[in-house]
Amino acid sequence: MSLLRLDRVHTFYGGVHALKGIDLEVCEGEIVTLIGSNGAGKSTTLKTISGQVKAKSGSIVYEGKNMTNTPPHVTALAGIAHVPEGRRIFPRLTVKENLEMGAFSVNDKKEIAERMERVFHYFPRLKERLQQKGGTMSGGEQQMLAIGRALMMKPKLLMLDEPSMGLAPIIVEQIFHIIRELNDEGMTILLVEQNAFQALQIAHRGYVIQTGEITMSGTGKELLGNEQVREAYLG
Repeated sequence: MSLLRLDRVHTFYGGVHALKGIDLEVCEGEIVTLIGSNGAGKSTTLKTISGQVKAKSGSIVYEGKNMTNTPPHVTALAGIAHVPEGRRIFPRLTVKENLEMGAFSVNDKKEIAERMERVFHYFPRLKERLQQKGGTMSGGEQQMLAIGRALMMKPKLLMLDEPSMGLAPIIVEQIFHIIRELNDEGMTILLVEQNAFQALQIAHRGYVIQTGEITMSGTGKELLGNEQVREAYLG
């Protein structure tokens, strides 16, 4: 069943035509990955879905409702969590305070505590650093915190923008293991990732984007085996 569908979405940055008629679908329970070179439009796609950037035309339908150009806080309340490129945690807030920001719409303290315990299940290191300021943590820990903050929203769709960027290989393995675990437990995930090989290995389906246009799509296995994809993105 389709959870998210983009139909002929066009987005502009000033005079730059960033997305040129994007068609994309994410079904419930899937990991879908969007791969492409720098500047291809991957991050813009996620920002357009979450409402940070407005679409010029086309439609974004989520759970059967037209969400095109919905403000980001409304998109979040609808169940779409966006973990942006570069993590964007609150550096002067503690780990606990950062996580609480993810549950901004929840007033029940017991519910917040239960959600936090769920985050600690995936990221036990965060529990050990609960009172540490976010800005003093390592890059890997900050990425865990950014994902944990998104999980505090209890989203139906988790959008991850370059979660492996700048991280040591062992931390990347941990992050991808958790992405798989979240999906195994029913979380739907839209993944933008520079590490195309790892992304396609865990994805049910994938899309290739070049200069704002979807040029190819298929299952993760199909794209891994595609010669053009291998030459362009898999080295």
